[in-house]
Amino acid sequence: MKRIIPTVLFSAGIFSACMLTENKFTLRTRHENLGGELKIFHISDNHKKNNRAFNKKIVKLAAEEMPDLIFITGDLVSRFETDFSETEKFLSRLGEISPIYMCMGNHEQSLPPDKRREFLSMVDRTAARLLINKSENVEVRGKKLCICGVEQDYSTYKNDGGYDDLDGFTLKQMKALMGERPDRETLLLAHNPLFAETYAEWGANFTFSGHIHGGVVRLFGKGLLSPERRFFPKYSKGVYNVGTMKLLVSAGIGKLRLFNPPEVVVYNIP
Repeated sequence: MKRIIPTVLFSAGIFSACMLTENKFTLRTRHENLGGELKIFHISDNHKKNNRAFNKKIVKLAAEEMPDLIFITGDLVSRFETDFSETEKFLSRLGEISPIYMCMGNHEQSLPPDKRREFLSMVDRTAARLLINKSENVEVRGKKLCICGVEQDYSTYKNDGGYDDLDGFTLKQMKALMGERPDRETLLLAHNPLFAETYAEWGANFTFSGHIHGGVVRLFGKGLLSPERRFFPKYSKGVYNVGTMKLLVSAGIGKLRLFNPPEVVVYNIP
């Protein structure tokens, strides 16, 4: 009986999560004050929640917060997306609030070639800046910053259709894609947080990530599962100190989840 009750409760939780409708789905804003005035609004892993009703909620929250910058750290669309018109409206509305910087996620990477080209063209029609192994220098509130976006090989996510023997991502590979760390405070957008040690070794001051979906199920503050089918991923949600770098991981918005509300995150950083 002791084993049956938790199983029933868990199953009921999963069922109720599946039954949530769009107008009842609560989107949480998580605030992280890291002791600074620069405000960053962090969106990640929209997946199939990238629709008109849900995007209106996100735009409303962004307008209320009035951030200095908006970061989108991948999987804005699903790999099965065929129509990017709503995504274009979403980015255009967000762009009226604050400058937007984006990196690719594994779902954007695995779009069919024609749809990937369509996605890239769509982003180009908006004010959003999609950084694919690129950096841009900006000045915000008198602070000179470099915003970077990295895209690893897809084999770090999936390999021959499975999740065994996935490729790693080393400092040498990071430098091959991004060069040496810029000579100013560096904010890195990197969809996958599991290579945090490499980002820190490269010299990023802050890295913004998603991908893990908070661990899908959260128990006692820990994420249970990564998209790679690994239990208890090291970085799933929250703020982590990795060497001298701050790793800022959003649990994201889409995908099935339990005890793990969808979220956007607002950071105040030095």
